[in-house]
Amino acid sequence: MLVGVLQATKAASDAWKSMSLEEKAKYTNRAREVWDNYLSTAPARTPKPRKQTKLVTRCSPGRLFNVLQRLTPEQKAAVKSMGFGSLLGLRCRTLRRSLCLWLLERFNTTRCSLEICGERIPLSPKDVELVMGLAASGKDVVNSGPDDLIAVLRHSYNASNRGISVRLLEERLAAPEAGEDFKRSFVLYALGTLLSPTARLDVSPSFLHFMTNMDVVHQYNWGKFLLDRLVREVSRFRQGKQRAVGGCLLFLQLFYYESISVDGLGPLATAVVPCLSSWGEDEITEREKRERKLGGYGLGEVIFKERCLGMEYPECRDQLDGPPVDSISTGVERGPLFEQEGGTQGDMPVLIRSKNVVCGDIAVVVDSVRVPCRNKEYGCNETVDYMNNDHEETCTYAPCSCPLLDCNFVGSSDQLSLHFSSKHWDSGRRFRYNSPLAVSVGMNEQFLVLQAEDDGVLFLLNKGVERIGNTVMITCIGPSSSKERFLYDLESVRGSSSLRLKSATHNFPGWLEDFHPTDFLLIPFCFLGSSGHINLDVCIWNSAELCADCPS
Repeated sequence: MLVGVLQATKAASDAWKSMSLEEKAKYTNRAREVWDNYLSTAPARTPKPRKQTKLVTRCSPGRLFNVLQRLTPEQKAAVKSMGFGSLLGLRCRTLRRSLCLWLLERFNTTRCSLEICGERIPLSPKDVELVMGLAASGKDVVNSGPDDLIAVLRHSYNASNRGISVRLLEERLAAPEAGEDFKRSFVLYALGTLLSPTARLDVSPSFLHFMTNMDVVHQYNWGKFLLDRLVREVSRFRQGKQRAVGGCLLFLQLFYYESISVDGLGPLATAVVPCLSSWGEDEITEREKRERKLGGYGLGEVIFKERCLGMEYPECRDQLDGPPVDSISTGVERGPLFEQEGGTQGDMPVLIRSKNVVCGDIAVVVDSVRVPCRNKEYGCNETVDYMNNDHEETCTYAPCSCPLLDCNFVGSSDQLSLHFSSKHWDSGRRFRYNSPLAVSVGMNEQFLVLQAEDDGVLFLLNKGVERIGNTVMITCIGPSSSKERFLYDLESVRGSSSLRLKSATHNFPGWLEDFHPTDFLLIPFCFLGSSGHINLDVCIWNSAELCADCPS
């Protein structure tokens, strides 16, 4: 039977070779009609989300816990003076990785929120302050600048391209001194093991930029820094740039414990702030048992621990500035806050900063609180309503990451454009709108960066692999919420045959490894060159000129 198939194949091949171009055109046209009909009638593929079955992270509360146990009274006083006194109350030594993985799958990095228990719970620096005890106000932490300013510090810590050794920091922290070197080593160690770990084993030397003067460390907004770094690290993980998940996962774990009740909405118990000191191994083990008894994570009720009959502050909270607040004046008068069991959606949570304050029938009045947009460090100067924040979902300064896998740059789309043209000018192709450009994508290349000469906008020519060929399509690097679209043409030619796609770009804040498009050009393997390259003619039109033609 196999011999017969081979003979038939050879006969068909010989017949094809003997045909004239006009005769071949009949078959090629018919083949295109069949293929176009297949593409138009085939059901759209649902993108498959990245499925992570095992959590890999460098966030290690146990490592910091062990160091804290060996600190002298003088060293503990130094830790408090820097604004990190809350960490001295750390009692948790291990992460519950199954919970962290579950939370990561429900962490919306665009909105900076957790979507659990049927609700979207926004996260803010104030939540970091309540959970971790780190200040949610002050100067922004900037971990960048000229390398020559930290050259001496890098040398003193033997910082390599990989980073600063965690073991070296542990050795330094074992010394009894409590001066500036201890303070710097402690902050580096706390950031690298708990508060802002990256995907690497070592501590990022970029942190040295904000440690040149240890006398001002207590003035920084560490709550915002922790949250921004968490969003950044989770975004990079989802884009496939790293296998491990960075950021402070302990914050997510404890925030979940504090925000979700597994005991129903009965009377709320007294809350200790920061919550970090409330959760030791015994408390976490008991909580996990209740979660399993209930049927798993996410089956509890959303609560607000601020609505309690008293909030107690451990001694380490004495370091925080600001007067006690017994009530919050707002302009909208409300009835007794604690008469309703569990409260209603319209109630406003009350943050009480005084010690052992009992809130009975308090008429709470709440003003609209305005705060800077969380994209301020990327150039946004807007102030937003803290409780009703719609701006950040559409902010044009939302962070985008450099698509090159060995680059960690994150900035607004305009900042990324300048970064790429100055740092990676030889790593992409520049083009003009409305003009065809011939490009070639290598067999092992997953994408090609295209940058417009007119306005510097970055595009990605993405390549995927299917069973019968390669898929190609173009995306634009920009905020996902952006409505700006660019029409584009892709054409692949082989001999007298050609394949063509006309479509419009979608916006993504970087390169996505596991993105499965529903609109793409499928190029059969027979169209590839001898070296496996894909040769294409690309044309992208300026959206300002043709936006009316772009599909919605």
